[in-house]
Formats: sequence, C-alpha cells, structure tokens
Amino acid sequence: MNAPVNSETRMPALMVGGSVNAIIPQSIEEMWRVAKMVVVGGLAPKALVGKKAGDEAISSVAIAIMAGAELGLPPMVALRSFTVIGGRPALYGDGIINVARRSRKAANISTGYMASATNKAMLELGVPKWKIDLLETSDERSFGWCKAKRSDTGEEKIEIFSIADAKRAALWDERPTVKKQDWNTKAWSDVPNESPWFRYPQRMCAWRAAGYNLRELFADVLGGITDEFEAREIAGEFGMRDITPPAESVEAKPTPPKPPKPPAPPSAKTIDADPVPEQPAGESEFALGDYLDEIETALAGAKDEADVEEIWNDFDAPAVLETEGHDDMIEAAFAIKTRRLAQLSTLNGG
Repeated sequence: MNAPVNSETRMPALMVGGSVNAIIPQSIEEMWRVAKMVVVGGLAPKALVGKKAGDEAISSVAIAIMAGAELGLPPMVALRSFTVIGGRPALYGDGIINVARRSRKAANISTGYMASATNKAMLELGVPKWKIDLLETSDERSFGWCKAKRSDTGEEKIEIFSIADAKRAALWDERPTVKKQDWNTKAWSDVPNESPWFRYPQRMCAWRAAGYNLRELFADVLGGITDEFEAREIAGEFGMRDITPPAESVEAKPTPPKPPKPPAPPSAKTIDADPVPEQPAGESEFALGDYLDEIETALAGAKDEADVEEIWNDFDAPAVLETEGHDDMIEAAFAIKTRRLAQLSTLNGG
C-alpha cells in the first residue's frame, strides 16, 4: 500500500546568504510603478509631495528618483536625500557628502569644527596663510571646516564657514527661547528654541563648509545640485529676517494713524485744523494693500514656525486692522499667515 500523504502544506525552505541589491527602474513605466508604490505605501516625504495627491504626488516622487539616478543614488536613497525648496530639488547636508563619496572620485572627505583656532592649528589643518591673515575676531576664528581630496586628479581643497559668516548671513541664533502662541487660548509664552542654528551650531557650520567645498571640488559629480542651506538662501528663506523691525523698534514706532474722519459740512470750520502738518514726519494715511504686502514679505523671511509667530506678533495685524476700520480684512491677514505656515511645513517635511 502507498504511504499516507501528509496533509500539511510544506513551506518552502528559507534561503540565506543572498546579497542585498536595490531595485533600479530601467524604463519610465518601471519608474512610475516604483513611485506609485512609494506614494500608496505612505512613504513619500512631505518635503517632496506636500499636499499633492494622485498622479501629481507620484510625479513628484518619480522626478526625485530620476534626479537621484543622475547622481548615482538608488531610488529609496534618493528619496531620503532630496528635499524641494523653492521648486528646486536640493540635497540635505549629509546627502551631498554621500553623493561625492559614492562617485568614487573622492580620496577622502572630512569635516569638523574649531573654536578660537590659533594660527598654528589652522596651518596644520591646511587653511591657507593668506586666509588666516584675514581672520581677526574670535567669531572669525571659530568655524566649521571641510577638507576633501579628489582621487582622480589629486586636487585638494579646504573650506571654512565661521560664526562671523553665519551672523552676516542672518543664520546665527542665540535665543534660548522664542515666543509662541497657543492656538486655543491665544496666549503667548516662551518655548525652547528648536532652530538647528541654536541647537547644533557646530554641525551647521561644518555642513555649510562642506556644501561650498564639495560643490566646487566635485562640480562634475553634483551637476549643479545645491545643498538645502544654499537652496533656502536662493529661495529667500534665509537672510531676510531683518525685513521686520526688531521688537524694540516696533514698540517705539508711533501708533498707526487713526482713520480720517468723514468730511464735515461746508459750514463747519475745519479749514484751520490743517491735519497734514500735525502728522509726525514720515507718516502717511494707512494703506491697506501696502500693509498686507509688508506682512507677506516679512513672513517670507521666516525660517520656522517660531519666526512666523514672532513676526505676526510684531505686526499685531488684527488690532491694527480693527483700529483702521478694516475688520473685514482680518481674515485675509490670517490667510497670509496660514499660507506661510503651510509652506514651512511642506519644506521641513512636517
């Protein structure tokens, strides 16, 4: 007799020892399939897709994958390395280092930070003497650095980015706390400053130095791709904070003029009032369009949500618009603020 057949389904044996390889699309159709899997799976970075959905979101992911492929990055590495700022793809700080190393044209790349460096220490690091002679203040001698060398040509370059450079670019942030408004209670309070330039200033200086160094030394590899920090400057997100007057000057600024009174009847003796000379020098009638433009321009320079709240508090738009008799425009002012918060959330992957 035949032996009884085992009714249990036999599972295939588990295979071991295989190599790990990335799936690389070979056609536009395969690229689209991979991008669709990323979007449907919920793995698409918000910095790439924002509020897009459907084919628009898939297209954004596909383009990021193609941009990464041009730099030698596998699809999923490209999605982790790219962000979109001002409509242009840009690499994160470590992403630009990754691309240079993967090209196999880099003999070595090293970064670091020096505080109050002496001439001897800088010479040992490789900083040119002519550049050292230009550094006078302690802020100029405290810097992040990046040193790199090409393996094919032997060309070597070092770049530094100092605290003084960061201050000139309006990047440096020493505030331990920033003002933030509770949306429920509308109350303002001091909260810890989460700006990367406050929390990780040494690393930020080193990454800025790396961006400048590698973009020049490996221009053929990077093909014009910038790092995220330079992309934000190009998009006007850094270096524009000074558009809004500092808090102390805002407090000292004269109260906006009250809306003009309706004209009096011809019989009223108003000709002697002559309100124009009584206005303080430099003031004029309230211009609604200009005021809203100023808010939008100032908010464009906000680097994070805390900056948005601080600028909004400086302008005090609801109170000013109510005083000027433009209550119907308060909602429009809030829309400007909300739009900028949404942009920052998209750019920062929030």
